Amino acid sequence: MHLDTQKTLIRQSSLIEHLDLSRSGLDKLRKKDATFPKPIKDGPHRQASNFYVVAEVEAWIRAQIEKRDNG
Repeated sequence: MHLDTQKTLIRQSSLIEHLDLSRSGLDKLRKKDATFPKPIKDGPHRQASNFYVVAEVEAWIRAQIEKRDNG
């Protein structure tokens, strides 16, 4: 599966689907890996939507592949 690089942002729900994670799985990944991109909140409320920058997520994935291949 490939993210649409024409979009600048991706909703957290779409990112979870793309990475084949649960919401709690994404939360664990973010806590475990400080290099994972930080979300952009769509407002100050806890219920505000989270978005991620597609280019940052793709760069993180490439870095993980590089670590795997060079490690």
